[in-house]
Amino acid sequence: MAQQKSILKLRGTIGGISFYKSKDGYLAREKGGVDASRIANDPGFARTRENGVEFGNSASAGKLLRNTVRALSKDVSDSRVSSRLTQIMSQIKNLDETNKRGERTVAVGIASNEGKLLLKNFNFNINAALSTVLFQPFEVNATTGGIVMPSISPLEDVSIPEGATHVIFRSGCAIVDFVTGNSEMVVSEPVRLTVSAAKQPVNIIPQQIPTVEGIKFILLSIDFVQVVNNVDYSLNNNTCNVLTIVEVVSY
Repeated sequence: MAQQKSILKLRGTIGGISFYKSKDGYLAREKGGVDASRIANDPGFARTRENGVEFGNSASAGKLLRNTVRALSKDVSDSRVSSRLTQIMSQIKNLDETNKRGERTVAVGIASNEGKLLLKNFNFNINAALSTVLFQPFEVNATTGGIVMPSISPLEDVSIPEGATHVIFRSGCAIVDFVTGNSEMVVSEPVRLTVSAAKQPVNIIPQQIPTVEGIKFILLSIDFVQVVNNVDYSLNNNTCNVLTIVEVVSY
């Protein structure tokens, strides 16, 4: 593909060249491709069909997880979180050693320890990865979904963005059944600290555990706000906020 450099930005098709806008700007590429009916029926495209089915499963698994954690991720995700998560789900699908090519699924792959590790430490906002924002260790209770920070001082232990007056910690416990599509998430009460708060322990724990069975995800959320007249205002369109999967286990 090629970038459009002219002052006039085109969209549509001219002379076999397709002009369109993407996240990378205005692009152009030659129109082409194979007829859809041939891909669907020609034995020569068997691998293509298999890849398509498996890609669809990976994309659906990523969407299911994103939808499940939306209560925490709606103000956090970066513009490429969907493609990044689909890429990891494809790697997890490749760990399915039970089904033949074209029928491998995320549901089987994620049952393995290796599959779970691929999603542990996944950052929904790549612009604010947990490791670049929080500099104190924390403990995760895989049973309750709780997260404990034994001692934390926002000014010393957190990368505070300019303009923030408060930092808000939450934990989330989500369970996803990648076979049935059932899912549920429970979020803890927020713990709010002023950025100048004294060093203290932080304990965030969901009030209950989701009732569905599947893969359990424990997430840590860190939001930064500026409080003016008791109203929270987000900073830089939420680009500083953090949401990370800190543990993945079977439930």
